[in-house]
Amino acid sequence: MGERCIEACDLRFSYGAAPVIDDASLRVRAGEMLGVIGPNGSGKSTLIRLLSGILRPQAGVVQLDGRPLAAYSRRQLAQRLAVVPQDTPIEFPFSVTEVVLMGRSPHLGGFAFEGDRDLEVAHAAMRRTGVIELAARSIHELSGGERQRVVLARALAQEAEFLLLDEPTAFLDLRHQVEIYDLLQDLQGEGRGIVTVLHDLNLAALYCDRVALLKAGRVVAAGPPAEVITRQTLTEVYDTDVYVDTNPLTGAVNVLPLSRRHRRALHAAVERR
Repeated sequence: MGERCIEACDLRFSYGAAPVIDDASLRVRAGEMLGVIGPNGSGKSTLIRLLSGILRPQAGVVQLDGRPLAAYSRRQLAQRLAVVPQDTPIEFPFSVTEVVLMGRSPHLGGFAFEGDRDLEVAHAAMRRTGVIELAARSIHELSGGERQRVVLARALAQEAEFLLLDEPTAFLDLRHQVEIYDLLQDLQGEGRGIVTVLHDLNLAALYCDRVALLKAGRVVAAGPPAEVITRQTLTEVYDTDVYVDTNPLTGAVNVLPLSRRHRRALHAAVERR
């Protein structure tokens, strides 16, 4: 078998007349973390849906290990790709354990029930995401952040080679954001390939090997965070001035927004040069 990877080539997708994804290409290998960043409405969530096979591109192709996603059955894809969406409505009051065990369904044949091995995997996933103490609770009793960690545990229970995450820390406080990305980094070290959508550019710079910056459905820049997350590029893409510097402790770039007062002071300083 060749190199394990997900590759998107010249993707195009639209919900109406205007394209949401327009000629986008990217690649992520097993053991690598790719961050997808960009303004609201730039197509980040749609790109995750295309990479997972939930949506089919109207042009271009998504390949898994060199084969188009259409060449795999839904069950085969679920064994290889795990998705953590931005929002996961769960209508029935399943317990946390029951929700996490749903991640084992791609590995069960027909109407088979979960066995000891499935329970072991589910419990391990709950421990890794810090929700084991919630195992007997109803999913409807949890906070948004707790639910998100349960959904991540469900994805881990799939034991998939690639994880596709759409803002996995959107509802989490600082401690849990760091814990989740530390966990993702551990999974990456175990050989998983990870594609994660982030709004937090500092998390992207700290944890991702590479980032892809989207604007209006196009990948306008891709590469190591320090090469993509620059003041000039961010100012052009986000249409606002930002402050970018290197953190002396981590060596990663840090991004700070600037208030109107500080934006004016920055412009005045540039004009005086």
